[in-house]
Amino acid sequence: MSGHSKWSSIKHKKAAKDAKRGKLFSKLIKEITVAARLGGSDINGNPRLRTAVLTAREASMPNDNIERAIKKGTGEVEGANYEEVTYEGYSAGGAAVLVNALTDNRNRTVSEIRRLFEKRGGSMGTAGCVAWMFKKRGVIAVEPGNVDEDRLMEVALDAGAEDVNATADGFDVLTAPEAFESVKAAIARGGVPMAHAEVALLPDNTTSLTGREAEQTMRLLQELDDHDDVQSVASNADFLQEDIERLSA
Repeated sequence: MSGHSKWSSIKHKKAAKDAKRGKLFSKLIKEITVAARLGGSDINGNPRLRTAVLTAREASMPNDNIERAIKKGTGEVEGANYEEVTYEGYSAGGAAVLVNALTDNRNRTVSEIRRLFEKRGGSMGTAGCVAWMFKKRGVIAVEPGNVDEDRLMEVALDAGAEDVNATADGFDVLTAPEAFESVKAAIARGGVPMAHAEVALLPDNTTSLTGREAEQTMRLLQELDDHDDVQSVASNADFLQEDIERLSA
């Protein structure tokens, strides 16, 4: 497991910079609604819903919005019927791209996602063409200078984390999905400030891109992530720091 790809760090910095709260809330509401529909409204008995609600609260979403989204999922309040869809493909340069979306119109969404791939020199593939490259893992990012590495490893591993990796941006604590919440809570109790935390799809290996291919791929990933129906984007693309700084300027 290679750990977080460069795209994951880029998207979190982009989200913090753009502060697109309205769009973020819309995506979180969809996730809460679908989680409640599939697993019920009991947060304690529905891990997916619990994670979605905690994420929404961390994003300062009002409780009324959260409760309304849950009721839409359980049918107590009328709302759109979203279904989960996954799209797989390749960027310019052949990096794997995996897109998870929630949509009330499959034909519209697949057409728009295909257009984004083609616009940036990539292509959509068949089901299963890249999904095998990714594994679901909890990832808790800690910025450098916020904690002693030995102390972080002690707290994280004692709480059930699988590994702690040093990165250019600090440290990534990796967990099994089912251990994510308990490890995150332990790190918080230890007084360690977290840059971000999520359950994400991590690549087994990475594809290095430079120059024009890096630019096309980064723009593709950003545009996919900005799409209203897209909940998450995973990629094994790896970029040079100089390209990241140039393209993020």
